[in-house]
This record gives sequence, structure tokens and C-alpha cells, in this order.
Amino acid sequence: IRAGNIGILYAKLLTLSSLSSVEKAAQAQEAKKELTAAAQNTTNAGNLPGALKEIMAGDIESRFDLLDLKNKNNIYALGAGKDLKGEIQVFNSRSSYSSARASGIEIDSTFNHKASLLIYARVPGWDSVSISGFSSLAQLEDEIFTIAESKGIDINEPFPFLLEGRPESLEWHVINWDENDKVHTHDKHKASGLSGQLNDELIQVLGFFSRNHKGVFTHHTRDSHMHFRTFDGKMAGHLDEISTSDNLYLKLPKK
Repeated sequence: IRAGNIGILYAKLLTLSSLSSVEKAAQAQEAKKELTAAAQNTTNAGNLPGALKEIMAGDIESRFDLLDLKNKNNIYALGAGKDLKGEIQVFNSRSSYSSARASGIEIDSTFNHKASLLIYARVPGWDSVSISGFSSLAQLEDEIFTIAESKGIDINEPFPFLLEGRPESLEWHVINWDENDKVHTHDKHKASGLSGQLNDELIQVLGFFSRNHKGVFTHHTRDSHMHFRTFDGKMAGHLDEISTSDNLYLKLPKK
């Protein structure tokens, strides 16, 4: 994969309330074709409409069926479930969909879910580099930018990355939005489901980085969108903050 061969299926579908059902169906079919092409690594589906902005405006309906990712190799994806009911994580074509329940976090390994928000990339191989300790997510983003640039990644285009190791602290949430609530804020999204902190857990983080897509797939104060899973498979969700004094491993797409 070249950095930037990323499919972003956000507001591309069903975002204009004035569309007829026939027009919506036509757009859905077009996006499905784009995903197939991107998963075969033949095209860059690089039309980036403003997804997060539209979700914050209240448009949380389904845009994509995750079954269209099933049986495709080397797929890495993250996003939010239909109606903001859960978090999407796909690591190397293996799903870890997390939902907030009264009993805690439930992990589903199937692709039987739909997405309000989805970012995906096909990455056949990764190059790994050690990354030094950092005190905040913002500092980590700066480190990722510096290392990616030094490794020849096109930092003017979005690119995926992985982070592996045992951070001292990782703050997370799993959204469970009340669809009757029409007023969206980032804090309300975090508070709507379950949240918590992991300490010294062996984790893998999937992220997508860009300094040019705030309000599209990163929040307006961030340059990345990150989700995580624990290696034991018991926990996964949206990453809110991370810090460690130990080295972790950063993986970037192999050139």
C-alpha cells in the first residue's frame, strides 16, 4: 500500500437528507464498488467529505455494511457502529467490534454490523521502529509525524499506523449513544457508554494520521484517530489518551 490508499466511507453515503431513496441506493452501490477496488489495492478512494462534522450535526444513520469487508485480506479498519452503538476495530481482517452493555464491554468477532463512520486501509506489510516514551497523545502524534516523515511516508496524505506494547496508561471509551438525543458533543459521546483506563496491558493500537482532515476523520484538536484492542481479546474501543515512559513499537506501511 502507498500511504493514502485509504477508503473513507463517511458522508459519501446518505448524508444529504434531500436525496431520494433511489439516489441513496445508487450512492451506496457506488461506494461498495470503491471499497472492493481499494481492498484489491487498485485505487485510491480519496474523496474525503466531512464525516465527523455531519455526525456532530446529528446524521448517525448507517453508511456501510461491514460484511463487505469480510474475506478481504490485510484489511485494517476503525469507526463507529450504526447509530453510534459501539466501536469498530478490524486488525488484519479480524474484527473486534465492541459494545457497551450493563455487564461491561462485549466483543463480537463477526462482521455482522453496520457503520455510521468507517476508515479502512489494505496494508500487506509493515515496517517496525521503536518509539520512545511520551507523556500525552499530543506528544505521541508529534513523534509519529516526525518518524513517518523520516521514513519517506507522504505526510501530506492520510496514512495508517500501528502501535504495540505495554503503555503505562491508556484511557478509552466505547460509545452507546441515545438516538433520541439530537445534541452531539465529543464529551457526551464519551460519556454515553462505558469508559475507563488500562495500566500496563499488552495492547495493539490502530490509527489513521493526517494534519489535513480535522472534522473529517479526526476531531478538531487531533491529527489522528486511534482505536485499540488488548492482545487477550477481552477489550477494544476508542483510544482517548495514552502515556508511557517505556518504549513501544510503531509500525508504518511497508514501502
